[in-house]
Amino acid sequence: MTQSGHSLAFSPQRQPGNAGQWTRQRKLSASKLLCLGVSLLVLGGGWAQAQDNSAGAKASASSAMNPQTPAHIDATGTEKETQNPDNASKASGPPVASPATQPESTGSQAPSHRVTVASEAAQSLHVASVPQDLRSPSIALGGLFAAIGGAHLAPDFKNVADSRPDEAPADLLNDWETQRHHPDFNLRDFYQQHFSPPIRRDVSYRRKADENIYDYIQGMWGVLTRQPDKPMSYSSLLPLPHPYVVPGGRFSELYYWDTYFTMIGLYETGQWDLLRGMIGDMASLIDRYDHIPNGTRTYYLSRSEPPFFSLMVDLLAQHDGQGAYKRYLPQLQKEYAYWMEGADTLKPGQAYRHVVRLHDGTLLLRHWDDLDTPRDESYPEDVATAARAPSRAPADVYRDLRAGSETGWDFSSRWLADGHTLATIHTTDLAPIEVNALMVHLEQTLEHAYALTGQRKLARLYGQRADERVAVMRRVFWDDDRQAFYDYDWRKGRLTDVLSAATAMPLFLRIASQDQAMAVAETIRDKLLRPGGIMATDHESGQQWDAPNGWAPEEWMAIKGLNNYGDTELAETIARRWMARVIGTYEKSGVLLEKYDVESPTISATGGKGGGEYPMQIGFGWTNGTLLGLMRRYPGDTSKILQRNPLSSQPPIDVLPPSDPYSAVGPEANDPVMAPAKPAGDVDTGAQEKTAHASTINSDAQQVAPKAASTDGTAANPATKPGEAPDGAAGSGAGNRASGVEPTPLDQRVPTRKMTAYQPS
Repeated sequence: MTQSGHSLAFSPQRQPGNAGQWTRQRKLSASKLLCLGVSLLVLGGGWAQAQDNSAGAKASASSAMNPQTPAHIDATGTEKETQNPDNASKASGPPVASPATQPESTGSQAPSHRVTVASEAAQSLHVASVPQDLRSPSIALGGLFAAIGGAHLAPDFKNVADSRPDEAPADLLNDWETQRHHPDFNLRDFYQQHFSPPIRRDVSYRRKADENIYDYIQGMWGVLTRQPDKPMSYSSLLPLPHPYVVPGGRFSELYYWDTYFTMIGLYETGQWDLLRGMIGDMASLIDRYDHIPNGTRTYYLSRSEPPFFSLMVDLLAQHDGQGAYKRYLPQLQKEYAYWMEGADTLKPGQAYRHVVRLHDGTLLLRHWDDLDTPRDESYPEDVATAARAPSRAPADVYRDLRAGSETGWDFSSRWLADGHTLATIHTTDLAPIEVNALMVHLEQTLEHAYALTGQRKLARLYGQRADERVAVMRRVFWDDDRQAFYDYDWRKGRLTDVLSAATAMPLFLRIASQDQAMAVAETIRDKLLRPGGIMATDHESGQQWDAPNGWAPEEWMAIKGLNNYGDTELAETIARRWMARVIGTYEKSGVLLEKYDVESPTISATGGKGGGEYPMQIGFGWTNGTLLGLMRRYPGDTSKILQRNPLSSQPPIDVLPPSDPYSAVGPEANDPVMAPAKPAGDVDTGAQEKTAHASTINSDAQQVAPKAASTDGTAANPATKPGEAPDGAAGSGAGNRASGVEPTPLDQRVPTRKMTAYQPS
C-alpha cells in the first residue's frame, strides 16, 4: 500500500514497444478504502459496528470495481482478451513510494489470544502504512533483471529475485545503462557490487545423539520461525506483523497453503500464540492486498494459492471458540470476493480471472495469474520453456506457468496437455478439483460466521451457494467409469486423463456422496497406494508433483477424508506406510524432507528421485506438522515403527479427543466482548444481499443429499474413527481443558449451521 492509500493493481495494458511486458497501474480501490476505514474504526473503538457492516459493504465494493482483462470465449473456443476502457485510459506504471524503515518489533512471543481485535488490526495497519515499492523485481529493474536472467548468474534464480538492490531501481537502471556498453563491463561484478544476497538461515539442523523425532520437530520450530519483519529499502519481502513459520530450504518467507499444514503441528504441540499470530499475518495480507499472495514477496502478489484460510480459522476455533469466526469474518468475505471477482457479470461461455461459466451456466473456478511474463523466481527456466514451444505465444506459456504455481502443484502432469512436456502447460484451461472444493468450505464458513453475527439472510445466501456447489462437484468432476474425481478441461468440455491424489479432496471436505467416497477408496487402493503411501498422480513425467513422489498434504487429506466416510482400514494403511517412510528416512538422514519417493520398496536417505525445478528441500513445515498429527492419531502403529527405528524412538503419544470447530467452546465463552451474538432477530441485510457478490451456480441443487437426522436431532455425519477429529484437524479437548472449559460431548452437540454439504447420500 502506498502512502496515499492507493493499491497497485495489475493491468493488461501493454507498453508501446515492449509487447511482452505487462505494466501495473494504480487505481483507487474501494475495498482498500474500506479496509482502512475498518482499521480506523478499530483504533477508535468502533469495531463492533464495523464488523456487522464490513463484509456486506465489501461485496458491494467488489461488484462496483471495474473488471480487468475479461477473457471472453468466442464460438470457436478462442479466448480473446479485452481491455476495460477505464483501465486503458489510465497512465501506465505506478508512482513508487520512497523506501522507509521502521524499528524491528521486539518480543519473541506472539500476542495472547486475549488480545483484542483492535490490537491485531492496529498492527496490520502499522505494517501496511510502511511505504514499499510493490512492483516485482523483474518489473522494477526491467532490462537489467532480464540481462541477469539471461546470464545465468545463479544456479537457483530465486536467490537473484530475493536479492536487495543497494539503491533505488531507477538509479540502478541508469548506472547499468551507463556502464554496460563499456568494453570492460562485467555483469557478474556489477550484480555482486550492487545487490545484497538474501539472508538464508541454515535449516540443515540435524538430530543430536539422544534426540528422538518428536524432539527434533520441536527443535525445528525454532529453526523455521521468523520474527516480525523489519522492512528494508528496495526489498521484495512483504513484511508481516507477527512471528511466523517458513517451510524450510530455499523458502525463507511465508507461503499460503503450506501454512495450514504447518499449523496442524503447532496445534498438536499447543503453540497457540504462534498459530494465532500466523492467522493474524494471513488476515493482514488480505487487509493490505485483498488476497493472500502465493508467498510474502512482491513477485507473488499477482497470484494466490489454494484458499485454505477458512480451514485455518476452523483450526483456531477448535481452541478459541466461535469468536474466531466473528473476528475474521471481514477477511473471509474479502477472500471470497477475490476468488469470485467477475462472476456476477460472466455470461455462459466466458472466463474472467479465476471464474469460468460453462455454456450451460455452471460456474467453476480455475487458477490464474495477473501477469504473463517469466516468473521472477524462475526467470531463465521460464524463458527456456517458452522457447521449446515455438507454436505458442510466449506470453501464453508464461501465464500458464504462473497459474500452475498458484495451484501449489508446480508442476504436475495434471497441467500438461501431453502429460509430460512442460512447454505444453495449459493450467488456465483447467478447473482443478481442489480450488472448487475449497470454495464450498469457504461458503459454508461464511454461512456459519454470518449466522453467529445474527445476519441470517446472508447466512442463508451462502448456505445455498455451498449446497449448489456441492452438486456441481458431484456432477461435473466425477467420472463414473473411472470411479474417481478428475480435473475438468473447460475448453474441451471433458475431464482430464490424470488420476491424482486430489481425488480425495471431496472426501476431506465431506463433499462426496457415500457411494462416490467408497469408489474413490477402491481407486486409491488399486492405482495410487504404494509401499510408502499414496503417489501424487498415476503418471511419471519427471515433474515433482507426479509419481513416484508422495507429499504430506495429500497423505493427510486422504487419510482424514477416508476416515470421514468410514474406511478406517485404508486410512490407517496409508498413515502407517507414510509414517514408516518419513521416519525411516529420518533414521538414515537425521532430517525431514519436503517430499518422498513412496513407490520404491527401499528407503533412501535422500528421500528418493526428487524431480522438478530445484533439489530436495529439508525442514520441512508441512511434513513436520502432519507427521505429528498422524503420530498422535495412530499411537499403536507409531510405536511399532519407532521400534524398527530406535534412533527416532520416543514414548507413546496420547490420542486426542474428537472435536467440531462449529461447536467448539473457547475461553471467550465467559468474555462478553467475544461472546457469540444472541440470535434475537435478523439484521437488516436486504441492501447487502442486493449488492452481494452474485455467484449463482446453475446446477442440479436437488442432487445434494437431504440431511439425515440422527436420533438426537442433529445432522448425521459420515463415520469417523474413534479419536479422530472430523474436520481435518486435531481435537480441541486438551486445549479447552487447559482453559478450564470442558468440551461438549459430540453426541450432545447441536450444529450451529446446516450440514447438508457434509452428508453422504
